[in-house]
Amino acid sequence: MANFIDRRLNAKNKSTVNRRRFLRRYNQQIKEAVSDAINKRSVTDIDSGESVSIPKRDVSEPFFHQGKGGERDMVHPGNDQFKPGDQIQRPPSGQGGGAGEGQASKDGEGEDDFVFQISKDEYLDILFEDLELPNLKKNQLAKVTEYKTVRAGFKADGNPSSIDIVRSLKNSLARRTAMAGKHKKQLKAAQAELERLLADPDENQADIKILEQEIEEIKARIKKVPFIDEFDLRYKNYEQQPVPTSKAVMFCLMDVSGSMDQATKDMAKRFYILLYLFLTRTYKNVEVVYIRHHTQAKEVDEQEFFYSQETGGTIVSSALKLMEEIVADRYSPHEWNIYAAQASDGDNWADDSPLCRELLNNKIIPFVRYYAYIEITARNHQSLWREYEQLAAEHENFAIQHIREVSDIYPVFRELFKKQVK
Repeated sequence: MANFIDRRLNAKNKSTVNRRRFLRRYNQQIKEAVSDAINKRSVTDIDSGESVSIPKRDVSEPFFHQGKGGERDMVHPGNDQFKPGDQIQRPPSGQGGGAGEGQASKDGEGEDDFVFQISKDEYLDILFEDLELPNLKKNQLAKVTEYKTVRAGFKADGNPSSIDIVRSLKNSLARRTAMAGKHKKQLKAAQAELERLLADPDENQADIKILEQEIEEIKARIKKVPFIDEFDLRYKNYEQQPVPTSKAVMFCLMDVSGSMDQATKDMAKRFYILLYLFLTRTYKNVEVVYIRHHTQAKEVDEQEFFYSQETGGTIVSSALKLMEEIVADRYSPHEWNIYAAQASDGDNWADDSPLCRELLNNKIIPFVRYYAYIEITARNHQSLWREYEQLAAEHENFAIQHIREVSDIYPVFRELFKKQVK
């Protein structure tokens, strides 16, 4: 029986054998460190790895040692102060010379906190742990599954109408080359020999006849190789692939009006980058629709959504109307799980806020799975927040949160998309 001995060097007093085990063991400390680190990042490097620092006291391990009191025999190096039989005074309690917890020793030395690097994937896994899209359902009629026909290579038998001519001819050429190649080499050699003998036909008449007969036999063997054989035929293969039954789209609505200063816009971008990373990390084939608005709303691509400098006044209802139009045009609520996340500083025309509530209540909330509104401001709430508060009280799939500073972004994000207890 083979015995494997792990001789890899571990840090002092540490029993973590590998990286994954270490991450599981100190999961809570790492999550706290990642949560603190995200607030210090810039918008552009929010999805890179991270150096995580864990306090020394959190990674220290218990160990066995001699307790105080009792009698024990010890052997010390020789010295010039004591003789055999001398009794040594015990040092007073608390006057040891070692380094204390979190402080340096008398000679100025001590231990720093434990610092290690986690990768981008590990960072994102920790960042979005226990999060999900609320109310995600399978949009599918009972006992009905839709399929679409897709190409799936080639097969050796099938309907004559599905023959792939190019692939069949390639197979034919390869087969004829393999079967007739040897005979063609013999034919070429025999023809060369015949030309040599024909240079003096009187002396080589007998050999010429034999060689001509041999050449005819070789040509006959070559002709017996069919141009196309049943073995060569290849047919196009098709398979029925089920169409995904859970399709989701996320609408991102961001206020870019003049009241949104650069710091406020950066916090909104942080929130949306977190949302985008969460969607792409956790789900497949989730579509994202970006809408920027001031007095007018416009559907934009990812680049323009995050980096455009366009600004103006504020009419929030323009974004809601555009969202409604896009849903009616491209995303049927019967086939799609529709989500929306709106970010604003709450500044809006007073007479437009009731219109926003009416649009949401009558035309948008009925078909969305979840609508999240975040207000980014240090000021008192204005009319838009008060109107949205009424919607939050009436609808379970409508949520509002308030962000005052950068440190609020990640906790608010986790609160909005925390995994539901079933």
